[in-house]
Amino acid sequence: MKTYTKLNFHKHTFCLWREVSFAEIENLPINHKSKSGSGYIFTEVGVYRTSNHWGRAANCRWRLIADENFKSQQTKVGFAHWTDFYPNDETSKLFFIKVDFSPETSGKEVNFYHKLSPDYEPKYVLRNASETAKTIKVIKEILTETAWSKYLQFDDLEVLRKEIVERLVTTEKSFLEIKKMYL
Repeated sequence: MKTYTKLNFHKHTFCLWREVSFAEIENLPINHKSKSGSGYIFTEVGVYRTSNHWGRAANCRWRLIADENFKSQQTKVGFAHWTDFYPNDETSKLFFIKVDFSPETSGKEVNFYHKLSPDYEPKYVLRNASETAKTIKVIKEILTETAWSKYLQFDDLEVLRKEIVERLVTTEKSFLEIKKMYL
């Protein structure tokens, strides 16, 4: 597995950054400032990033796991260990989708992860970046809308939602193929 450092972490990588407080970096000098205004502080074990944009950063996919509801354009500090970075490209099947059905998230939290992350289980289907984005869009529609269920046979919409979403993340069947099972 590739080793990431301050010299290569910003080139075609996927990473989940954990939000930390500004107090954690207040006495640390910024080692690099990007053209887009993000600041980077390098340490032996990882890197801090101050930024108001997360998600796609140049050729990387960097998601901030925020302590609270994160709003776009809000400056946050994230930290990632060097071991939290994984290779990223647009065509390889590197990503899997997980849906949190717990009551704390109202059963509607959808995210994607890298196949090399500790969260990966073989039951999850791996997709490239584009397929992952399209599938997440469909899952969000299933979890928030009702029009898609109009002609389907079911007793409980929430149970149906969970069954369909589980099939979408664990099989390569399309939404249309899965819906046909409920006609």
